[in-house]
Amino acid sequence: QVQLVESGGGLVQAGGSLRLSCAASGRTFSPYAMAWFRQAPGKEREFVAAISWNGGTTNYADSVKGRFTISRDVAKNTVTLQTNSLKLEDTAVYYCALRQGYYSGPLRADYDYWGQGTQVTVSS
Repeated sequence: QVQLVESGGGLVQAGGSLRLSCAASGRTFSPYAMAWFRQAPGKEREFVAAISWNGGTTNYADSVKGRFTISRDVAKNTVTLQTNSLKLEDTAVYYCALRQGYYSGPLRADYDYWGQGTQVTVSS
């Protein structure tokens, strides 16, 4: 079994930044790709960003391109989402996800494990 624990969420003013982290533990067998999704109240969970098994490939939702950056520390089994220039519409619970394999994309069904989420609230 794999456990994913997110941290770093909080309340921030529009235009501000937050750094979200996710630590993977348990039976994490390489290779595995990781991603961030988010879910706002009353909405479907949506893809935010993904990173390949070695960090060499990343992809982003159009809504966050140029503002968010995903990275990972393979040795420490962690993935980070740096969020900048936050907007009101970025308010959501952010979830970390893991997929056994080299690459991953925007489909929720592709992911094998999920964290419990961390709340990000952007205020005006």
